Amino acid sequence: MATVRLVAGILLAIVILFSVLGSSYVVEPGERGVRVTLGRMADDFVAPGFGLKLPITEFRKVNVQQDTRELTAECFSSDLQQIKVRMKVLYRIPETSAVPVLRDYAGEPFEKLILPRVQEAIKEVTAMKSAADIVKTREQIKLAALEASRAKIGGLLTIEDLVIEDVGLSRELEQAIEAKMVQQQEAEKAVFRMQQAKTDADTLIIKAKADAESIRIQGEALEKAPQLVQLKLVEKWNGVAPQVVGAGSGANILLPVGATPGAR
Repeated sequence: MATVRLVAGILLAIVILFSVLGSSYVVEPGERGVRVTLGRMADDFVAPGFGLKLPITEFRKVNVQQDTRELTAECFSSDLQQIKVRMKVLYRIPETSAVPVLRDYAGEPFEKLILPRVQEAIKEVTAMKSAADIVKTREQIKLAALEASRAKIGGLLTIEDLVIEDVGLSRELEQAIEAKMVQQQEAEKAVFRMQQAKTDADTLIIKAKADAESIRIQGEALEKAPQLVQLKLVEKWNGVAPQVVGAGSGANILLPVGATPGAR
Protein backbone atom coordinates (compact mmCIF):
# COMPACT_ATOMS: atom_id res chain seq x y z
CA MET A 1 0.00 0.00 0.00
CA ALA A 2 2.85 2.37 0.85
CA THR A 3 4.50 1.57 -2.48
CA VAL A 4 1.33 2.44 -4.36
CA ARG A 5 1.09 5.77 -2.57
CA LEU A 6 4.74 6.53 -3.34
CA VAL A 7 4.27 5.82 -7.04
CA ALA A 8 1.10 7.89 -7.09
CA GLY A 9 2.90 10.75 -5.39
CA ILE A 10 5.74 10.64 -7.91
CA LEU A 11 3.29 10.64 -10.81
CA LEU A 12 1.40 13.56 -9.31
CA ALA A 13 4.63 15.50 -8.87
CA ILE A 14 5.56 14.86 -12.49
CA VAL A 15 2.14 16.03 -13.65
CA ILE A 16 2.40 19.17 -11.54
CA LEU A 17 5.92 19.85 -12.83
CA PHE A 18 4.87 19.54 -16.46
CA SER A 19 1.82 21.68 -15.78
CA VAL A 20 4.01 24.41 -14.30
CA LEU A 21 6.49 24.18 -17.13
CA GLY A 22 3.68 24.25 -19.70
CA SER A 23 2.15 27.27 -18.03
CA SER A 24 5.29 29.48 -18.27
CA TYR A 25 7.22 31.09 -21.07
CA VAL A 26 10.48 32.96 -21.64
CA VAL A 27 10.97 35.54 -24.41
CA GLU A 28 14.65 36.15 -25.12
CA PRO A 29 16.19 39.58 -25.85
CA GLY A 30 15.94 40.34 -29.56
CA GLU A 31 12.62 38.47 -29.77
CA ARG A 32 8.97 39.30 -29.36
CA GLY A 33 6.35 36.75 -28.35
CA VAL A 34 2.84 36.26 -29.70
CA ARG A 35 0.12 34.28 -27.88
CA VAL A 36 -2.00 31.83 -29.85
CA THR A 37 -4.95 30.39 -27.91
CA LEU A 38 -6.99 27.65 -29.58
CA GLY A 39 -5.94 28.92 -33.01
CA ARG A 40 -6.67 32.58 -32.26
CA MET A 41 -3.71 34.96 -32.38
CA ALA A 42 -3.47 37.82 -29.92
CA ASP A 43 -3.41 41.38 -31.24
CA ASP A 44 -0.46 42.49 -29.09
CA PHE A 45 3.10 41.20 -28.83
CA VAL A 46 4.81 40.14 -25.62
CA ALA A 47 8.05 41.84 -24.58
CA PRO A 48 11.17 39.90 -23.53
CA GLY A 49 11.02 38.27 -20.11
CA PHE A 50 9.43 35.45 -18.10
CA GLY A 51 5.69 34.93 -17.62
CA LEU A 52 2.85 32.48 -17.10
CA LYS A 53 0.29 31.29 -19.63
CA LEU A 54 -2.59 28.89 -19.86
CA PRO A 55 -1.72 25.33 -20.89
CA ILE A 56 -3.96 25.74 -23.94
CA THR A 57 -2.01 28.81 -25.05
CA GLU A 58 0.83 28.39 -27.53
CA PHE A 59 3.69 30.88 -27.60
CA ARG A 60 5.34 31.84 -30.90
CA LYS A 61 8.39 34.07 -31.26
CA VAL A 62 9.49 36.61 -33.85
CA ASN A 63 13.12 37.76 -34.23
CA VAL A 64 13.28 41.56 -34.32
CA GLN A 65 17.08 41.81 -34.68
CA GLN A 66 18.67 43.00 -37.92
CA ASP A 67 19.06 40.26 -40.51
CA THR A 68 21.08 40.11 -43.73
CA ARG A 69 20.02 38.16 -46.81
CA GLU A 70 21.49 37.93 -50.30
CA LEU A 71 19.62 38.15 -53.57
CA THR A 72 20.30 38.30 -57.31
CA ALA A 73 18.33 40.31 -59.86
CA GLU A 74 18.38 39.85 -63.64
CA CYS A 75 18.08 43.36 -65.05
CA PHE A 76 18.15 45.20 -68.38
CA SER A 77 19.77 48.59 -68.93
CA SER A 78 18.28 51.41 -70.99
CA ASP A 79 20.42 50.28 -73.95
CA LEU A 80 18.92 46.75 -73.61
CA GLN A 81 22.00 45.10 -72.15
CA GLN A 82 21.40 42.22 -69.74
CA ILE A 83 22.97 42.76 -66.32
CA LYS A 84 23.04 40.53 -63.24
CA VAL A 85 23.13 42.44 -59.95
CA ARG A 86 24.13 40.59 -56.80
CA MET A 87 23.35 42.41 -53.57
CA LYS A 88 22.68 42.08 -49.85
CA VAL A 89 19.61 43.37 -48.04
CA LEU A 90 19.90 44.51 -44.42
CA TYR A 91 16.49 44.58 -42.76
CA ARG A 92 14.67 44.10 -39.49
CA ILE A 93 11.13 43.54 -38.24
CA PRO A 94 9.84 46.36 -36.01
CA GLU A 95 8.33 45.04 -32.79
CA THR A 96 5.00 46.63 -33.70
CA SER A 97 4.96 44.42 -36.82
CA ALA A 98 5.60 41.17 -34.94
CA VAL A 99 1.94 40.10 -34.97
CA PRO A 100 1.09 40.94 -38.64
CA VAL A 101 4.40 39.47 -39.87
CA LEU A 102 3.71 36.24 -37.97
CA ARG A 103 0.09 36.16 -39.10
CA ASP A 104 0.65 37.03 -42.79
CA TYR A 105 4.17 35.71 -43.45
CA ALA A 106 4.66 33.04 -40.76
CA GLY A 107 7.42 35.18 -39.27
CA GLU A 108 9.61 34.94 -42.41
CA PRO A 109 8.83 37.93 -44.64
CA PHE A 110 11.96 37.86 -46.80
CA GLU A 111 10.94 35.40 -49.52
CA LYS A 112 7.36 36.63 -49.89
CA LEU A 113 7.74 40.36 -49.32
CA ILE A 114 11.30 41.70 -49.39
CA LEU A 115 12.79 39.64 -52.21
CA PRO A 116 10.24 40.47 -54.94
CA ARG A 117 9.98 44.15 -53.94
CA VAL A 118 13.74 44.76 -53.92
CA GLN A 119 14.17 42.92 -57.23
CA GLU A 120 11.42 45.04 -58.73
CA ALA A 121 13.03 48.24 -57.43
CA ILE A 122 16.53 47.46 -58.75
CA LYS A 123 15.10 46.52 -62.16
CA GLU A 124 13.21 49.81 -62.39
CA VAL A 125 16.33 51.82 -61.50
CA THR A 126 18.70 50.03 -63.89
CA ALA A 127 16.19 50.34 -66.73
CA MET A 128 16.75 54.11 -66.64
CA LYS A 129 20.54 53.89 -66.99
CA SER A 130 22.88 52.66 -69.70
CA ALA A 131 25.12 49.70 -68.92
CA ALA A 132 28.19 51.93 -68.71
CA ASP A 133 26.45 54.34 -66.32
CA ILE A 134 25.33 51.45 -64.10
CA VAL A 135 28.94 50.34 -63.73
CA LYS A 136 30.25 53.86 -63.06
CA THR A 137 27.44 55.09 -60.76
CA ARG A 138 26.95 52.07 -58.51
CA GLU A 139 26.40 54.19 -55.39
CA GLN A 140 23.67 56.24 -57.07
CA ILE A 141 22.00 53.04 -58.26
CA LYS A 142 22.09 51.69 -54.70
CA LEU A 143 20.54 54.82 -53.20
CA ALA A 144 17.76 54.97 -55.79
CA ALA A 145 16.97 51.25 -55.35
CA LEU A 146 16.96 51.64 -51.55
CA GLU A 147 14.47 54.51 -51.71
CA ALA A 148 12.23 52.60 -54.14
CA SER A 149 12.37 49.43 -52.01
CA ARG A 150 11.33 51.28 -48.87
CA ALA A 151 8.41 52.87 -50.71
CA LYS A 152 7.22 49.48 -52.04
CA ILE A 153 7.53 47.61 -48.71
CA GLY A 154 6.09 50.38 -46.56
CA GLY A 155 6.28 50.56 -42.79
CA LEU A 156 5.70 46.86 -42.10
CA LEU A 157 9.46 46.22 -42.30
CA THR A 158 12.53 48.42 -42.00
CA ILE A 159 15.06 48.20 -44.83
CA GLU A 160 18.26 49.43 -43.25
CA ASP A 161 20.51 49.30 -46.31
CA LEU A 162 21.30 47.69 -49.65
CA VAL A 163 24.82 46.61 -50.52
CA ILE A 164 25.62 46.01 -54.20
CA GLU A 165 28.35 43.37 -54.24
CA ASP A 166 28.69 42.75 -57.96
CA VAL A 167 27.38 43.99 -61.29
CA GLY A 168 27.79 41.15 -63.76
CA LEU A 169 28.21 41.96 -67.46
CA SER A 170 28.83 39.78 -70.47
CA ARG A 171 32.42 39.60 -71.69
CA GLU A 172 31.51 41.40 -74.91
CA LEU A 173 29.84 44.21 -72.99
CA GLU A 174 32.81 44.60 -70.65
CA GLN A 175 35.15 44.91 -73.64
CA ALA A 176 32.84 47.46 -75.28
CA ILE A 177 32.71 49.56 -72.10
CA GLU A 178 36.49 49.42 -71.72
CA ALA A 179 36.95 50.50 -75.34
CA LYS A 180 34.52 53.39 -74.85
CA MET A 181 36.35 54.52 -71.73
CA VAL A 182 39.66 54.45 -73.60
CA GLN A 183 38.12 56.55 -76.40
CA GLN A 184 36.84 59.08 -73.86
CA GLN A 185 40.29 59.32 -72.28
CA GLU A 186 41.91 59.85 -75.67
CA ALA A 187 39.34 62.52 -76.52
CA GLU A 188 40.05 64.31 -73.24
CA LYS A 189 43.78 64.19 -74.00
CA ALA A 190 43.17 65.64 -77.47
CA VAL A 191 41.09 68.48 -76.00
CA PHE A 192 43.88 69.19 -73.50
CA ARG A 193 46.50 69.30 -76.26
CA MET A 194 44.34 71.70 -78.28
CA GLN A 195 43.89 73.96 -75.28
CA GLN A 196 47.63 73.86 -74.60
CA ALA A 197 48.42 74.73 -78.21
CA LYS A 198 45.95 77.63 -78.09
CA THR A 199 47.53 78.86 -74.88
CA ASP A 200 51.01 78.70 -76.43
CA ALA A 201 49.78 80.56 -79.54
CA ASP A 202 48.15 83.25 -77.41
CA THR A 203 51.38 83.62 -75.46
CA LEU A 204 53.38 84.11 -78.69
CA ILE A 205 50.86 86.66 -79.95
CA ILE A 206 51.04 88.62 -76.73
CA LYS A 207 54.86 88.54 -76.83
CA ALA A 208 54.90 89.64 -80.45
CA LYS A 209 52.56 92.52 -79.69
CA ALA A 210 54.74 93.53 -76.76
CA ASP A 211 57.89 93.45 -78.96
CA ALA A 212 56.17 95.48 -81.65
CA GLU A 213 55.02 98.02 -79.11
CA SER A 214 58.53 98.22 -77.72
CA ILE A 215 59.99 98.82 -81.19
CA ARG A 216 57.37 101.48 -81.89
CA ILE A 217 58.19 103.30 -78.66
CA GLN A 218 61.91 103.14 -79.37
CA GLY A 219 61.32 104.42 -82.91
CA GLU A 220 59.34 107.38 -81.62
CA ALA A 221 62.05 108.08 -79.07
CA LEU A 222 64.75 108.09 -81.79
CA GLU A 223 62.74 110.46 -83.91
CA LYS A 224 62.46 112.88 -80.99
CA ALA A 225 66.12 112.48 -79.88
CA PRO A 226 68.50 111.44 -82.74
CA GLN A 227 71.47 111.74 -80.37
CA LEU A 228 70.16 108.64 -78.58
CA VAL A 229 71.83 106.45 -81.25
CA GLN A 230 75.19 108.00 -80.50
CA LEU A 231 74.60 107.46 -76.79
CA LYS A 232 73.81 103.76 -77.33
CA LEU A 233 76.99 103.29 -79.43
CA VAL A 234 79.10 104.99 -76.82
CA GLU A 235 77.65 102.76 -74.13
CA LYS A 236 78.68 99.70 -76.17
CA TRP A 237 82.10 101.03 -77.32
CA ASN A 238 84.92 98.64 -76.47
CA GLY A 239 87.71 101.25 -76.61
CA VAL A 240 88.83 100.63 -80.22
CA ALA A 241 89.21 103.79 -82.33
CA PRO A 242 86.11 104.17 -84.49
CA GLN A 243 85.91 104.91 -88.19
CA VAL A 244 83.27 107.35 -89.33
CA VAL A 245 81.28 106.40 -92.34
CA GLY A 246 79.10 109.06 -93.89
CA ALA A 247 79.19 112.84 -94.20
CA GLY A 248 77.09 115.89 -93.96
CA SER A 249 74.50 116.72 -91.40
CA GLY A 250 72.85 113.27 -91.56
CA ALA A 251 73.34 110.47 -89.08
CA ASN A 252 76.86 109.10 -89.05
CA ILE A 253 77.66 105.41 -88.36
CA LEU A 254 80.61 104.61 -86.14
CA LEU A 255 82.53 101.49 -87.08
CA PRO A 256 85.47 100.01 -85.16
CA VAL A 257 88.78 100.16 -87.01
CA GLY A 258 90.43 96.75 -87.30
CA ALA A 259 94.10 96.11 -86.63
CA THR A 260 96.56 97.02 -89.48
CA PRO A 261 97.96 94.01 -91.34
CA GLY A 262 101.49 94.58 -90.05
CA ALA A 263 100.58 95.06 -86.43
CA ARG A 264 101.08 91.76 -84.60
